[in-house]
Amino acid sequence: MIARFLLLASVAGASIITPNAFAEDAVQPPADGAEQVAGQTNVRGDVIVVTARRRQETAQEVPLAISVVRGDSIEATGNFNIVKLQQLAPTLQVYTTNPRNTSVNIRGLGVPFGLTSDGFEQGVGIYVDDVYNSRVAAATFDFLDVAQVEVLRGPQGTLYGKNTTAGAINITTNQPTFDFEGRAELTVGNLNYKQAKAAVSGPLSETIAARIAVAATTRRGTLYNVTSQRWINEQDNLGIRGQLLFKPNDDFSVTLSGDYSKQDPECCGTTFVRVGKTQRPLNRQYDALAAAQGYVVPSRNPYDRLTDLDSNLNAGNKIGGVSAKIKWDVGPGTLTSVTAWRFWDWKPENDRDFTGLSIVSKSQNPSQQDQYSQEFRYNYESKDVDFVVGLFGFKQRIDTQGTEQQGDDAAQWSLAPSTDPTNPANIPATLSGLTASNTQYLKADSAALFGQLSWKVTDALTIQPGVRLNYDKKSGFYQRVVTNAQGQAISCTTVAEPGTIKGTTQQCGVYQPQVSAPSDSAWNFTYDFNVNYKVARDVLAYATYAKSFKTLGINQNGLPLNADNSVNYDASTVKPESVNHYEIGLKTQFWDRRATFNLTAFRTEIKNFQATVNGGQFGTVRGYLANAEKVRSQGIEADFKVVASDRFTAYANGAYTDAQYKKFTNAPCPPELSGGTLQPSGQPADYSQPGVPGALSPRQCDISGQDLPGVSKWAFSYGAEYNIPVTLLAKEGQAYLGVDGNYRSHWNSNASPSIYTEVKGYALTNFRAGFRGEWFDIFGWVRNAFDVNYIENLQVAPGNTGLIAGQVGDPQTWGGTIKVSF
Repeated sequence: MIARFLLLASVAGASIITPNAFAEDAVQPPADGAEQVAGQTNVRGDVIVVTARRRQETAQEVPLAISVVRGDSIEATGNFNIVKLQQLAPTLQVYTTNPRNTSVNIRGLGVPFGLTSDGFEQGVGIYVDDVYNSRVAAATFDFLDVAQVEVLRGPQGTLYGKNTTAGAINITTNQPTFDFEGRAELTVGNLNYKQAKAAVSGPLSETIAARIAVAATTRRGTLYNVTSQRWINEQDNLGIRGQLLFKPNDDFSVTLSGDYSKQDPECCGTTFVRVGKTQRPLNRQYDALAAAQGYVVPSRNPYDRLTDLDSNLNAGNKIGGVSAKIKWDVGPGTLTSVTAWRFWDWKPENDRDFTGLSIVSKSQNPSQQDQYSQEFRYNYESKDVDFVVGLFGFKQRIDTQGTEQQGDDAAQWSLAPSTDPTNPANIPATLSGLTASNTQYLKADSAALFGQLSWKVTDALTIQPGVRLNYDKKSGFYQRVVTNAQGQAISCTTVAEPGTIKGTTQQCGVYQPQVSAPSDSAWNFTYDFNVNYKVARDVLAYATYAKSFKTLGINQNGLPLNADNSVNYDASTVKPESVNHYEIGLKTQFWDRRATFNLTAFRTEIKNFQATVNGGQFGTVRGYLANAEKVRSQGIEADFKVVASDRFTAYANGAYTDAQYKKFTNAPCPPELSGGTLQPSGQPADYSQPGVPGALSPRQCDISGQDLPGVSKWAFSYGAEYNIPVTLLAKEGQAYLGVDGNYRSHWNSNASPSIYTEVKGYALTNFRAGFRGEWFDIFGWVRNAFDVNYIENLQVAPGNTGLIAGQVGDPQTWGGTIKVSF
């Protein structure tokens, strides 16, 4: 019997430990700070107001699995963006090699693990004040004046504008107020860590209020590059948000919002982790190739935090936009309009060979995105019936200009070694300067009609059906032009095309010119059905079935090659995912509502799962999309928290997730099974032993039954805080001591699970202690208190040489924070 235990992250940190967190101020609905739900002022009853179902209600009333993290919890625990948030929400998995290549998954589902393609949709939607953010790059930015974060688990297509199959992250920021207020926060720590936040809000007139917030974070890198003699993988974030609220009466309001954030760190580099055996001949595997060039890495221990990358590194990232939200109370319901424009500007530079050799001397894919969205939504509430109905339109364009160039060491590294000095492998000019210049764009349009009805059959029984009609159209263009060191365009066809010269066998084995213009569209009708029953005043049972989908995808980063090295144009488009989701849950409160215990069991089955695959070819190093025949994720989640007294509060989370490829017969082989003599597809993957040099190797492997990448079967988090009344310097307040921590069991960091990309489980522990009063909070903190060594992710170097590189997690960090409010 699968057992899975998860505690709601809503109780994490100071927000559940400070008695003030349960007073009237803490239970104000985040969407409209001036309003308050009646009857929610019992200091012992932890009441959290959410808008998960597009209306204000307590989290315990919502018949779905939801984790809520309040703004003060985020600040107290140091989880200042979604990447860090997974330490509080065990069913959330976030992995990033750079802002663009960030995977945000729930229950192991959402984004294909690996290098990101623009041609597919996100399975986990990120919403900020009802505005959909289509790029996962938004996950790497600092939270900016956030009131709370809701993590909704399971398909959310009948309540949210953009369809999402795995869940949604609903971020609500603090809104303008007609009472003047302000806050400021300053944090300093080791590694030259500095973070400053400030927000001020107040009236401009009797009907207009404004709010402005800024945040800035800098920190020295955690990986030392002996080549550049600099610490890399640093943090350098800046963000600003401004809002204007026009509220002429209680029935009508208009909120105008604008935000801009940028990152400019020297990031994101890797370090040597290990070498695995592949089925390449021994003289074409990493150790022999490195020895032939006299290359030695600065350290084979990744926790020495040394690297020698020789290419420029940059993760320049800008994101922002404007929105207008109109709310109009019309009779028993509310009409809401959300209009938004957002942009994303990505300027990367990478070292894609993961070594100090000049193999891939340049690798960068700068992108520019514009997105426009419009949502109309009507919420109706009555004694027996509530419903939400909405219209959503979305338009997006992404332009990318990619460059990848071979360096002076490429020929000796990538071609078959030879002792003959005249052999092309021993002549750097064979590949040096060979450049693939990629031009591409994606146009995506979608429209949806969605709605959900809640029929209160009795005071205890509610039936809740939902439907969605969705249309998507995607069209793209991709062109790769390959030039030699002299800037001449080359052709890899039998007869050189006009304006090109015939490329050599060696050149065409690395890069081939390509042109593709995929286009497709699809209609989808999906639905869900929820039945919930109030067993007792504080006991809610529910069951949900959802028929959902993820729309079609197109490949935007170059297509794979067939066995004869011709381009596989059949891979241009990717089939939509078909999702069947089942969930049952129980939500309870007891001990005068001091304690909360929630339990959820789920099973999600996906046909035509969209997976990112990479056959190890240099020409497709960014990976491409393909369909796995069937994927299944199942598990049990349980949440427990307790407010034992005004002095002591605690929580403990646990999660079990069993996510597998149930059928994936044409997956790329893991490195230990690749690099030998190619055989037809469909051969089963044999994980019983490492790669055997020169052995037969299937072009694709059957990895059915293997675990999905990026998913720990077991994940836990916990926290507690104790406080005592204290008078310090004539100021009355509380002295407090808090602890929080998390554990994740082992997981695999490759799309096709490999014995070489297994990441060991780890546990992190954080402490904080301080003194807070009515308008201030001063505390010291230490994170990763026991200086645990752990890996954040591993990557297989292109070319099947057996090199495994990775990014190590943060070492022990410590510092202090001062917060004031007025």
